[in-house]
Amino acid sequence: MRETAPNFKCRFSAKSAMALACALSVSASEAADAHKLALYVTVSDPAKMSSILDNAANVSRHFTGAGEEVDIVIVGFGPGVSMLLADRSPVAERVKGFEKSMPNVRFEACANSIEAIEKREHKRPAVLEDVSTVESGVAELLTLSEKGYTVVQP
Repeated sequence: MRETAPNFKCRFSAKSAMALACALSVSASEAADAHKLALYVTVSDPAKMSSILDNAANVSRHFTGAGEEVDIVIVGFGPGVSMLLADRSPVAERVKGFEKSMPNVRFEACANSIEAIEKREHKRPAVLEDVSTVESGVAELLTLSEKGYTVVQP
């Protein structure tokens, strides 16, 4: 009776499982190396909006300057969604500038807040170019937190 074939299969399976486990742990550790920050704005205050953009820029420069990856999301909801609306953002040019200078920063506008403006003004405001919408700003922050983002309100 030959036992080499079953033993070979067992050893091969064990070796394959170990190799797969090592590969998965390497990719998990690489993913853990990326810094993740979620900032949010809830007020329609140009100074606060500028401060949030300053914070995002500072964090981005800090980590990219150190050769480390950082992913930054800025979520606008409530009155703060105005930061990301084409017809009323007092910081529109700066938001647009992030696309070129800091592609690791992205912007998300709360659709619930936009719908509230639409009901009040009878016209749906457009978001700035390259701003995505999420159903709920608060729910998005919760989801980001669950994905390992540090949520900060500057």
